[in-house]
Amino acid sequence: MRKKLSTILILLVLLISCNTSDNKNGSEVNNNGLVKRDLDAIIKDGKLRAILAYSGTSYFLYKGRPMGFEYELLQKLADHLKVELEIKVSRNLDSLLSNLEKGDVDLVAYGLAVTSERKKRVAFTDYLYVTKQVLVQKKPKNWRSLTLDQIKEQLIQDPLELIGDTVSVRKNSSYFKRLLNLSEEMGGDIVIDTLGGNLSTAEIMKMVDDEKIKYTIADKNIADINASYFPFLDTEVPVSFSQRIAWAVRPDSKQLLSTINSWIDSNRESYEYRVIYNKYFENKGSFRSRARSDFYSLNNEQISPYDELIKTNAERIDFDWRLLAAIIYQESRFKNESNSEKGAAGLMQMMPATAEELGVEDRLDPEDNLEAGATYLQKIYSDFSDIINPLQRLKFTLAAYNCGYYHIRDAQKLAVINNRDQLVWDGQVDQMILALSDPVNYNRPEIAHGYVRGIETYQYITQIFERYNHYVKFFDE
Repeated sequence: MRKKLSTILILLVLLISCNTSDNKNGSEVNNNGLVKRDLDAIIKDGKLRAILAYSGTSYFLYKGRPMGFEYELLQKLADHLKVELEIKVSRNLDSLLSNLEKGDVDLVAYGLAVTSERKKRVAFTDYLYVTKQVLVQKKPKNWRSLTLDQIKEQLIQDPLELIGDTVSVRKNSSYFKRLLNLSEEMGGDIVIDTLGGNLSTAEIMKMVDDEKIKYTIADKNIADINASYFPFLDTEVPVSFSQRIAWAVRPDSKQLLSTINSWIDSNRESYEYRVIYNKYFENKGSFRSRARSDFYSLNNEQISPYDELIKTNAERIDFDWRLLAAIIYQESRFKNESNSEKGAAGLMQMMPATAEELGVEDRLDPEDNLEAGATYLQKIYSDFSDIINPLQRLKFTLAAYNCGYYHIRDAQKLAVINNRDQLVWDGQVDQMILALSDPVNYNRPEIAHGYVRGIETYQYITQIFERYNHYVKFFDE
């Protein structure tokens, strides 16, 4: 039985994005049996591998677009290093440091409190911000009708009041250590209910709101932004002094640490950094809008309002639905009413001539537009039957969808002229589509269809597959 194209694509993408051999990614093993991979190996490999937490502040998907504080900073760091960013998503916060030590990643890009115990295992970067740990507790049910003093009377106001009571936190978190220290400092035991590392701070706060647990501890900035969605939660009682929050690398990664520190120091006080920080920790209106949306990945397994249509058509043409979704986002941002200056319209930005060819009367009808667009992709894919590699064939297909089939055939002719492989997009024909913006190339007698804005097509492919890689991390096939 013929394997599904979508399955082959997933395997190819995973194979390309995963480095399992030390020799391939420049990793070494030191005398202690720990992986060593510093900046020189990262630059040579061309990839910075970072692990992120799946949470409403670190890394998530909203209306088809990847977002998050750590995610945005990482993108800028990778650009600074002139390398590709390779993301690993952690679904268990207890394993973050283990992933780093095993060599799975180069950097833990998660807001870790700098502690003496953790310093025994990792090297911390300079701090990204400073915060305090606070108690998260639920206000009385009638709190809106009470005065502030009346509310305070019914809430814990001093950590001393926690002696003999139960607080729920992840065991391998700095919150757990803080509760142990508090018990020691106060001369009385706080009962610690340990939770699994698969739970994010926001999820644990929701457990307080749902009255599944009584109290938890959280960093003040994370607690406050989440409490904007859970107004019954109080986050005003501090349980720690100020703490530095940083990322982590392996102790042997001295070049990487020094470079990241210089980058942080030059950016932390910048306007751009403040904009990013405020977006995720201060802008409570935007946070609430995301948290209420059906297209917020932490709420639903849904990318867009058109997921069912996308899945139906993807199955019909034997595509991975997440790839088709990535294409539609690139074309229209899932805005069905989109129109381009060139006359393209609808979800898949269909041109009038293409619509006429495929019998589409109303390009703004989502069902007709998506069905026809998917059929057109299938046709282009079949026209590139001379390309054997499924992933390369897909890239040729998308390139042709963007700038036209015959422009891509011109780029293949130019590849032959320049002794490049005309059947490979990456590093071969993609360079020729860029070259077709130059009159020296598009005026050659062999080139039948002239000028093409190659950078647009080049970026189109790159951005679609970047987005597809995000979708694969968040959504099942």
